[in-house]
Amino acid sequence: MFGVPRLRGCRGKQNRLKTELQTKRQRKLQFLKVEDSALSVEPSALQVSPSESPPVIACYCATFLKPEMLHIYRQVTALKRCIPRIIAQKREQTERYPFEHVHIVPKPATHFLRRLWFRQLRDMPWQISDTELRALLGVLSRIDARLLHIYFGQIAVHLLPLIREWKNPSIVSFHGADVTVDMNKPAYREATQQMLKAVQLVLVRSESLRHAVADLGCDLEKIEIQRTGIPLEEFPFRERNFVAVGTEWRFVQAGRLIEKKGLPVTLRAFAVFVGKYPNATLTIAGQGPMLAQLQSLTRELNLDARVSFTGFISQEQLRDIYYRSHFFLHPSQTGHDGNQEGIPNSMLEAMASGLPVFATQHGGIPEAIENGVSGVLVPERDHEALARALFNAAEDPAFLSQIARTGAEVIRKNFDLQTQAQRLEDIYLRTIG
Repeated sequence: MFGVPRLRGCRGKQNRLKTELQTKRQRKLQFLKVEDSALSVEPSALQVSPSESPPVIACYCATFLKPEMLHIYRQVTALKRCIPRIIAQKREQTERYPFEHVHIVPKPATHFLRRLWFRQLRDMPWQISDTELRALLGVLSRIDARLLHIYFGQIAVHLLPLIREWKNPSIVSFHGADVTVDMNKPAYREATQQMLKAVQLVLVRSESLRHAVADLGCDLEKIEIQRTGIPLEEFPFRERNFVAVGTEWRFVQAGRLIEKKGLPVTLRAFAVFVGKYPNATLTIAGQGPMLAQLQSLTRELNLDARVSFTGFISQEQLRDIYYRSHFFLHPSQTGHDGNQEGIPNSMLEAMASGLPVFATQHGGIPEAIENGVSGVLVPERDHEALARALFNAAEDPAFLSQIARTGAEVIRKNFDLQTQAQRLEDIYLRTIG
């Protein structure tokens, strides 16, 4: 007697399940049904949530940008997975370095007095005021920055109050002089050490700079090498015909006219070379405080007709000079103020183009050039050794071709801009977490 009611209840339950399944199936079909017009997707439909959008990286460079800071411009504009926003005290070279998002936080009217108080009266590096701190924190908040990248170590020392106050991570990159200059002064050294403890990460351009920063007391695990990137498409390798040169050898050196570039050594070595090859020429491209001294030395060595000073020129003009030349010289040396090279950008560009490089065993240069394999290295401040190396190479065109090809391959492998920019973004994203 209980069988019929049980059967009806079971059948009713089956009907209800069947109805629910049909309803779900219809809803699924409606969801999956796509009209032809729906294949055109509006851009807004592709936007991701703010948490998935590329992070904003605040890049602080006190002056954006000086003429010799092309490497920074290349690095910032090569970023793709992060959004760079520039913060600076002032802007220069806007036509040469166009960039849309630059936030200017100028020096306050009292900056000169503040700098005088710190540097002249207290003999210590100045740091930003409370007013500047509030202004910078405001900019970082408005642009929703996730990380602050400060270019140059001494600038990071000035910004130490900001590094300590801001809740997000800060990193600093060292480029050469900012590791060594003034570090013999206890107050400057101590301030730098405090900054190194406060930042989350330290970037350097060479192994030599890594050791120099470590010598200041920085934890080695906090230091990472971030190589300079060269846009290879702008400096394609071009084979030179060294056999057909005859006696008309063309030399070039490019860079700021400052002590660490070793330009007097270049001129003296070239003067020796001209004694055997009187038709040789030397082009010095760049500007700087040593121009008058170098021009005077040129006259003293009777090289007026063989040496030309171009001043600061465009990348296109410099590239043309590279392709017309046979030797690139860069006999870097440690300045009397302790200033050292990382790895010179112009040297890397020359190598990429297929120009044989003759430089010195200085700073990070041996990390890019293996002597006798991808270039030639001589001791610092030794123009006679440089002249001997040039004579030997001029008599061996096959050797010049060999080091030119190998040098260009080194740049393609270790200094490609896109590869280095991707690595920098990896560092940013890992640091943000």
